[in-house]
Amino acid sequence: MILPLLTALQVVMAQDSVPVVTLAEALEKAARLDPSYVAAAGQVNNAEWARRAAFAVFLVPAITLSANQTHYWPPTFNFVTFTATAPNTYAATINASLDVFTGGQKIAGLASSAATLESARAGELQARLTTAMNTESDFYSVLAQRALARVAEDRLRRAEQQFAVARARVTSGAAVQTDSLQLLLELGQARVALLQQQAALRAAQLQLGRRIGLPGPADAEPVLDDSTTMRMLPFPVPDAVARALSQGPAWRIARANERGASAQLRARRGDYLPHASLDFAGGAFSTSGFYPDQLKRSTLSLTVTFPLWNNGQREIQLSQARVNRDVARAIRADLERSAWHDVTAAYDAYETSRATVALEQSAVLVARENNRVQETRYRAGATTILDLLDAQNRLVGAEADLVQALYNTRRARAGLEVILGERINFDRNPQ
Repeated sequence: MILPLLTALQVVMAQDSVPVVTLAEALEKAARLDPSYVAAAGQVNNAEWARRAAFAVFLVPAITLSANQTHYWPPTFNFVTFTATAPNTYAATINASLDVFTGGQKIAGLASSAATLESARAGELQARLTTAMNTESDFYSVLAQRALARVAEDRLRRAEQQFAVARARVTSGAAVQTDSLQLLLELGQARVALLQQQAALRAAQLQLGRRIGLPGPADAEPVLDDSTTMRMLPFPVPDAVARALSQGPAWRIARANERGASAQLRARRGDYLPHASLDFAGGAFSTSGFYPDQLKRSTLSLTVTFPLWNNGQREIQLSQARVNRDVARAIRADLERSAWHDVTAAYDAYETSRATVALEQSAVLVARENNRVQETRYRAGATTILDLLDAQNRLVGAEADLVQALYNTRRARAGLEVILGERINFDRNPQ
């Protein structure tokens, strides 16, 4: 008896030292640490810079500055200045180039950058909602495992009480020896079930701690007002489908990818048109100081090129761009066709889970009353030990099913939010 008591004391002390976080705190911390969200946010930053660069190429030329110092040994004759070469020479150059006409590639690049930015922003939203869903899953998993641990504790308490009653009835001759043996077996099973559930609770706390950036476990603060678990969704299925098509991250990404692929195809077609560029080059040379001022020369040139044949590479790139456009278009069309299926499945999953919660609540009430009746009848000798154990097992199963139903409802709601691209505001419907 000493070892189980010490183990229970260690578990209690460990639980007291675990930091407790609220759901809001867990969501805030996880959003900064989740690798998928960090990567998605970085893609938005990259896309924004690509968008700025796409605008800049219309007005700002590509500019390169260079300077060098050259040391000679032995001295030689300089055919530029027609003098003996100085030990050191200095030169500086500036080159600027502006594409005047690229066959529409600049405009296509601008459209492509806009599509990439839209896709990155939708991906960031999807990653943020997915991170929130996973965080809520881990958070509510801790609450669910704790509730299941309480169910296991209640089972152990009832088994201990019934074992004491059975021993008293066997001693008095009101019951046979097998009654106490059956309850002794139930007592052992209840103790093992409690140890298993405590292990599952610790694993869930460690996962929550990992999610929010802690090296150890974290405990979830109980949600005092979770009335949204049993509330109807504030919009019907057709409205949910319309929201998903207009603002759902998956659909936004598919449309943006199609626009980007179409822009890339237009850019590849521009390779068949002439290209014109304006180039400026300036240079200076000196032998007396780092700032060259002895010889200066500048050039300004307009270059027009017309690509005729590059061994089929242009045609290959055009074909690849066309295939990418067709694939992106097919993905977008297929995703739009699946909107009714995906949204309806997520919508019905939530509603079914919500109805299951109400059913399991009724099942728990029935199981508790049945268990109370069987305990009373067993004390009076009006039923068998098998009927009592069956009633207790039904109660344990009903309580566990209720906890799981509540957990499934919260997860189904979070999954629907990922599809819709927004957090569901239940205040729109007071039911």
